[in-house]
Amino acid sequence: MTTVQNRRARVRGGELDDCLRACAVHSGKLVGSVDRRRIELAEQLRKLLVVVTTGDAPTAAPAAPSGAAARLKRVVKGASVPAAGIPNDVLDALLAVANKALECGYDDELDLALVISDTVLAQRKNSRAGWRLRARLMEALGDETEAVPAYERYLGLTDSDGFGVSAKIAGLRVAGEKDRELLALLRRQCPRAERFADGPATDVWAEGLAAHAAGDWSEAEPRMVGALLALAAGQAPVADRQELLGQYLELRSARGDADLPALTEVLALYAEQRRNRMRGPVADPTIGGVQWVSLGEFRNLIAGKSICLIANSGRVGASSMGAEIDAYDLVVRFNSYRIDEKHTGGRTDIHATIHKHGFNWDQPVTTRLVFGGVSGDWKHSLRNRLVPGAQRHLGDESLRWPVRTIGKLGSDVWSGIPTTGFNMLFLLDFLDVSPTLDLIGFDFYESGAYRVPEAMKMPITSVHEYTSEKEWVMQRAQRVTDMRISLR
Repeated sequence: MTTVQNRRARVRGGELDDCLRACAVHSGKLVGSVDRRRIELAEQLRKLLVVVTTGDAPTAAPAAPSGAAARLKRVVKGASVPAAGIPNDVLDALLAVANKALECGYDDELDLALVISDTVLAQRKNSRAGWRLRARLMEALGDETEAVPAYERYLGLTDSDGFGVSAKIAGLRVAGEKDRELLALLRRQCPRAERFADGPATDVWAEGLAAHAAGDWSEAEPRMVGALLALAAGQAPVADRQELLGQYLELRSARGDADLPALTEVLALYAEQRRNRMRGPVADPTIGGVQWVSLGEFRNLIAGKSICLIANSGRVGASSMGAEIDAYDLVVRFNSYRIDEKHTGGRTDIHATIHKHGFNWDQPVTTRLVFGGVSGDWKHSLRNRLVPGAQRHLGDESLRWPVRTIGKLGSDVWSGIPTTGFNMLFLLDFLDVSPTLDLIGFDFYESGAYRVPEAMKMPITSVHEYTSEKEWVMQRAQRVTDMRISLR
């Protein structure tokens, strides 16, 4: 089993030259990959190449991966770090690479993310994005003793917690406490395990499996528990410990002569630490008495009411339209919306959001619609991000992905991933029960983004078809002014 300490010993980070060279080498490794996540990583490495070679945002057609790797190697060969430290555009491009590498989850990609993390924090000691990257990376590697301080450092550098870091910290701490309680309980239930807790965990675990295969549970269990104790003492990655703990509990549960009260006590602690790692502790384990609404029920909630949809655009942020916006019967806002009452209005009746981010989920609204393309991921996000009491109505699965599930527009008809705004607008247009349906400040990011501060550096992703969405809107527009597009 590879420990976090051994993994980090292989990491060379801190110097920008070395970091860029590592990126160049990794770019070459991705040539010909068919893994979607690695293809996306290769694209971010290409964008880093363009920034390093030109200093500009990437606009040219993608270069072949092999050519990109060669060009980047040539660039960094004689490069020197500017006296002022890492340039902003290079910082953003490196963070984008690291985030994609972290999403890949493979050892090589995690090593690359560690190199970038070390470099970013060596050059920018107070980088919020750098500390959040470090925390997420340490959590992925199972090093919670370093993940928690990194999350805390991130929180100390930001005024808002749109990523739910406070809950993450609380969850990791509670999970750690439950881990210790669980190990202490296993020690009490299986005293002989102490005899095996000093041996090599891998060897002791293998001996336990062999004893179990031979039908000798009395010799198997103390070895398995001893291996778990050894892993904990050696601060092995959490994922390694969780995997073996799950196997042990599965074998123990399958035994016909299992002591059910003792097993139940162990399973309760196991479930609690897993649950807290997923979402952190909550006062109310339910969703706070929220009323689920289907497509038909949502129709009844909006029927006959004037509706405005407020873009997260720079144009809205300077509009002085706050009073006009609040005069509509229903105000719809999206994802990481930002409130400035003079310009944006102060009321939010419907919050439409993608399931992948937790921005504004704690803000009280009448109705929250969470969109997502994959049912399982959508359900996971609802379980882990939903804040009890922050909404009265919550869209059910009939409202999960309107363009695809209601409009039946497959990728052959609409190849891009529909934005949150387009999903919401498509839904309202489909229902056709609102006498007024206005879009405020929709310029499809021509004026830049206007979001909560912690979301401002999130890229305007290229997976959406903004041009096609704009064309769809303008085909249905009844009146158009600088700030308002009226579809009814």
